[in-house]
Amino acid sequence: MSGSRGRRRTGAAAVTGMLTGALALALTGCGLVTTTKEDRAYAEKLAATHHPGVLRVIEAHTLLPKSSGSEVVFAVTDDPVAVVRMRVDAEAGTCNTHDCREVMDQAIEKGRQEADALRAVVGSFRACGHEVLAVDPQTGAPWIAASLTNSTVSARIGELGGCARKWKEAAGGKDGGAVRGASVNVVSPAVAAKRHQGAKTQPTAMRLSGSSLLASLGSHAYYSVGFGAVDGRVDPSSGNARIVRPFKERQKFAAAVHGAVGDLLRAEHPRVRVSDYEWVWRLEPGTVDRVTGYVLYCEEPDGEKSCLGDRAVLVTTDLAGKPVGGLRHVGKVREGRGPLRLPPM
Repeated sequence: MSGSRGRRRTGAAAVTGMLTGALALALTGCGLVTTTKEDRAYAEKLAATHHPGVLRVIEAHTLLPKSSGSEVVFAVTDDPVAVVRMRVDAEAGTCNTHDCREVMDQAIEKGRQEADALRAVVGSFRACGHEVLAVDPQTGAPWIAASLTNSTVSARIGELGGCARKWKEAAGGKDGGAVRGASVNVVSPAVAAKRHQGAKTQPTAMRLSGSSLLASLGSHAYYSVGFGAVDGRVDPSSGNARIVRPFKERQKFAAAVHGAVGDLLRAEHPRVRVSDYEWVWRLEPGTVDRVTGYVLYCEEPDGEKSCLGDRAVLVTTDLAGKPVGGLRHVGKVREGRGPLRLPPM
């Protein structure tokens, strides 16, 4: 196994992590340099030894630092939803620096649990009439497609709140007191129709969390709808939505808002400085074309120091960043360059 990655065994780590028996000797050799291809082969042999007929290797990826092995992704033969991921180092004879049997057992258990959680969200929203397009692997928030207008947004948010409650209850949160809330991402049907979709042969958990899919959904502005919880259950009536924009659109909007607010403030404070601080802009209830958020400012410049903003106004704007109505002054929100204390919106 002449190598391309230059990973070298260090005595103590290799000995403590090495699998015992003929399998380890056959796979790792002695002081050999390995590649991702060899890590994959090692993972296949581990699966055949410890869980025969259960796991099928889909792909392997190099990890950084390179001395740490590869991430190997498995499909589960008796569960089309589940994905199992684990770190394998063929040279060291370890998985995530530990004994491979234990790591593999834990990875399979985690993969099956995540598959059950995915079934809960997909099934709950499907029962509500919404197909789950994707699931954020970090937050667990589902993506669905829906058209929101001023006349429908309130009813649709309430409907999604009911779906979110069913989802969390199906996932095991009912009466458990652990549910603190939920969020749902909403894209337009046009964006959904053009999304990047993974191969149907991939396990569902892999296909619905693919980076290309998520990037295609997030490449246009979308709505993120959040719900709070009461007594450990999602409260459908607590929903509030915000617009999440791609970076360039967000920068353009922020520049328009800050410029317009600065012009309004200069009538009273000619030397005002508006902070670059960007607030989360929430949709005004019952609208999809009005957003409200905070803008921070300093009444006077402080020498060469940048303005963090020790005062704030709450402002409602249209989607281009033009204020609609007057500014609502909040007053002092920071002492000097200390922590920011903004009141709830």
